[in-house]
Amino acid sequence: MLAGRKLVNADGTLNKGRLIELYKELRKYPDLSDTDAAALVATKLIDSQQHSMLWYRIGACRSLSGSRKIRVNLSETLQQVYDAINANPDVPDIGWVPSVLTTPANEKAIIEFHSASYAVPENIGNFKVTVVRHGRMDNTVRARVKSFDGTAKHGSDYIPVNEVLVFGPYAKERELAVKIIDEDQWEIDEEFFLRLTLILDDASFEHKQDATIGRFPIAEVRILNNEDPGTLSFRKRGLLVKESCGVAILEVERVNGANGEVSVKWRSIDGSAKSPDDYRGGEGTLVFKHGETVQVFEIPIIDDMKPERDEYFQVELLDPSGGARVGSLMKIAVTISNDEDVNSVLQRLLLLTNESLRAVAVHRESWKSQVYDAVTVNGGDVEGASGVDYFMHILAFGWKVLFSLIPPPGLLGGWLCFLFSLGAIVILTALIGDLAKIFGCLVGLRDIVTANTLVAIGTSLPDLFASISAASREKYADNAVGNITGSNSVNVFLGLGFPWLVASIYWESQGQRFEVQPGSLGFSVMIYSIVAFITVSLILTRRFLTIFGKSELGGPTGTKWVTGFFMILLWFIFIILSTLQAYGHKVFGLN
Repeated sequence: MLAGRKLVNADGTLNKGRLIELYKELRKYPDLSDTDAAALVATKLIDSQQHSMLWYRIGACRSLSGSRKIRVNLSETLQQVYDAINANPDVPDIGWVPSVLTTPANEKAIIEFHSASYAVPENIGNFKVTVVRHGRMDNTVRARVKSFDGTAKHGSDYIPVNEVLVFGPYAKERELAVKIIDEDQWEIDEEFFLRLTLILDDASFEHKQDATIGRFPIAEVRILNNEDPGTLSFRKRGLLVKESCGVAILEVERVNGANGEVSVKWRSIDGSAKSPDDYRGGEGTLVFKHGETVQVFEIPIIDDMKPERDEYFQVELLDPSGGARVGSLMKIAVTISNDEDVNSVLQRLLLLTNESLRAVAVHRESWKSQVYDAVTVNGGDVEGASGVDYFMHILAFGWKVLFSLIPPPGLLGGWLCFLFSLGAIVILTALIGDLAKIFGCLVGLRDIVTANTLVAIGTSLPDLFASISAASREKYADNAVGNITGSNSVNVFLGLGFPWLVASIYWESQGQRFEVQPGSLGFSVMIYSIVAFITVSLILTRRFLTIFGKSELGGPTGTKWVTGFFMILLWFIFIILSTLQAYGHKVFGLN
């Protein structure tokens, strides 16, 4: 387990040991490329860092405008792997993947012959050939078995085969009968072959990717002139495998006869390679059905990602049954070759990870990059763009191009970017205010109503989406709630204080008093204060009551939804009461 272990050290550098463990876990998925692994590492690095409210606000604004995202865009498969890793409470960073996850190995049904070779006596008549299925089991698969000649000829030595096998859901094997013709005369051993193919043009076979052929798509059938149970042995004395291969595949063959069902046991013997540190040894039994002449079994190889010398272990055959014998090649030495340099692997992973992180960096260092991000949907990540991204990109295209002309943060320590951005905010705020007044005038809405509804909703959407993002990604609720309070504090204290200060200085320089009539502002502030007090009280109550899960956010499904709807109701109450009072209706006896 990797519980409590961090990818990033206290000084901000990557922890090499944790990175090695992470890479080892990701390699359990054979279809994951180095680029995919780097994307997962980059995502984990981003999510494991403490982010500010500004980071979430930037992400929300970019989501609303079809711009470049601040998180790596993971495909559905990668997201499934990432979610499963993070779902394990014992692994807060990354490492262990639950076995229930659908991996590339069982996304497809794998169809193959039970054995790659059969040997039968000429006088056997009919014998059974077994086709097995493993991997995905919940779909229906159709396969065809067809014979073709070798030295044995159809019609004179065997009856040609052309059969369709149907594997219904959860069917593990199917058998077909093959008939051998006895010519009543001696002749040398002969062979023919059976080929296994998928039927992909059937209307009920919906997806070509649902099934695939395994390691044994062709089976050899040898016609013998003896009826001995045979001799069992390894095909060779030694096997060289790479440490990164995942499994060592060992073949045991049955020669000098294949009559009847026989079996043989196998067991591993440690050499310089030790089980379970270097490989997962043990023991097992191989069963050869009547006529089968080849069986294989696998021994998992452990890739510890450590530079070390070549190591070996042995596997031996023992205790044959059914009249079979063990041949001279009763032992095989498996040598594990250290095929990779750990530092080069980590260096490649770090380079790809840095590339992924640069792609989702918050800012760019040049005008060219800024303009490119502005004119392309998702900042150039077209493959990850949805229909909504394209729509929002078209809608915000003009603004994106305009604001991409603001100097990048890398110039003059960021001061140019700050000053130009501040000026753009001032101009945009004035423009929004004037447009809101014009719109309110056209539809007959008073300024206070327009401000409380259209303007407030428009300016608060980034806060809303930023809080949603923080609530779903942060370990604590601080950023989800603090984002709103922080934004409101800026709006109230700076948004009111700074204009009032400027106005006071201006009118003082003119020798006049600065006065602003209250209007209906007092009533709106009173209603807002009441609903705000209720909201804060509810949040505090949720912290201490079990019915709410003792949490500000989340908790039991029922109370979670009730809390959400209640807060939305408070907003409607504020809007309705403020609007009624603005149009002269008495509310609580007040005009």
